[in-house]
Amino acid sequence: MRAWKRPVIPSVPGRAGAPWLHDTATDGLVEARPRDVARLYVCGITPYDATHLGHAATYLAFDTLQRVWLDAGFRVHYAQNVTDVDDPLLERATATGVDWRELAESQVELFRTDMEALGIIPPNDYVAVTEVIGEVAAAVSQLRDAGLAYPVETPDAVPGADGVIGSDLYFDIEAAESQTDWRLGDESNLDRNTMLALFAERGGDPDRAGKRDPLDPLLWRAARAGEPQWASRVGAGRPGWHIECSVIALKELGTDFTVQGGGSDLVFPHHDMSAGHAAALSGHPLAGVYSHTGMVAYQGEKMSKSLGNLVLVSGLRSQGTDPRAIRLALLAQHYRTNWAWTEPLLHAAEHRLARYRAAFSAATAEGAAPTGVASAASVVERVRECLNDDLDTPATLSVLDSAADSGVDDPALVALAINALLGVDVLAT
Repeated sequence: MRAWKRPVIPSVPGRAGAPWLHDTATDGLVEARPRDVARLYVCGITPYDATHLGHAATYLAFDTLQRVWLDAGFRVHYAQNVTDVDDPLLERATATGVDWRELAESQVELFRTDMEALGIIPPNDYVAVTEVIGEVAAAVSQLRDAGLAYPVETPDAVPGADGVIGSDLYFDIEAAESQTDWRLGDESNLDRNTMLALFAERGGDPDRAGKRDPLDPLLWRAARAGEPQWASRVGAGRPGWHIECSVIALKELGTDFTVQGGGSDLVFPHHDMSAGHAAALSGHPLAGVYSHTGMVAYQGEKMSKSLGNLVLVSGLRSQGTDPRAIRLALLAQHYRTNWAWTEPLLHAAEHRLARYRAAFSAATAEGAAPTGVASAASVVERVRECLNDDLDTPATLSVLDSAADSGVDDPALVALAINALLGVDVLAT
């Protein structure tokens, strides 16, 4: 699948080290130092109601991580999926009377446009689930053959193209724990009661009759009337949610990749289960660090598709909002915090953009004299220190605010660093 145009990322004199990043699995800071290439997987959108500010905040956080890695001299290999066939998408398509393929295609294109406008670094591998149905089915077959997947009676299943009526297939958590080093909860650190509650809220089916464990997740959904289906070695049907990311990540990045990222609402069940599937398929951990962004609220509730309380990037852009101001508004919040979007936050970001443009554009003309007393090199060094400390963008902006107030001896150098490390080109017209 096509991604979007990559922004130009300038090189800044000097170099930082590998960043320290909060790891959900250990609940502590760890050095996100690649062994070779920095390999990053961030879970992508289910393409409807794109792109709200919760989406944007997540992808901006991991865009910042990539920029820090690049500044440290590492190469980056970034993969992202698109869940372009899933129950929520099909439900929205039915409710709006739009073909699910057309809905997915239009929303993915909107997402691309928004990401490019915001200057987000695109993935090297941008993979739709519908592009890897065969690989997912093969993985499910492998798990079934290893005794790690089992069928559950499915009365509403219908014959596939071959006339065979299949059954839903589920992942056997207990069997996987007995055959691998993975344990349910390794990534989330949640107790079972909390898991059961979240599983029911986030697409799971703990009350499904015939399952060996209420928390066992769906691997393959047998064909149903009126639903998309694909012929496969495990019967006609379509993938479950978690297995798709396991397969795409293993295919594009391999095992033990550097960072698995996403919103905090994916910690359980999605990332716990994806890690379990990957361990069962490969015999290795999925990722070294599990990093998660906080939730963005609006009007007193978490911004979500189900509630409909969305602030869309495209909506702000259509009102004439500078995408650089949107970036600065998001960067003013630490990526791990839960926070609420308000109009004053955007106004403050617009003001900050104007300040940076005035402060760091003054000495760009050839022969211009220094305009301030602070050392630009020291400012850049402090910016790097803040970003290496768990991507502390609020502290970074505070450093830049002080530099804008005092003036610096080389404004062009600071402007270059803001562009490279924060993705905000203050010199652009």
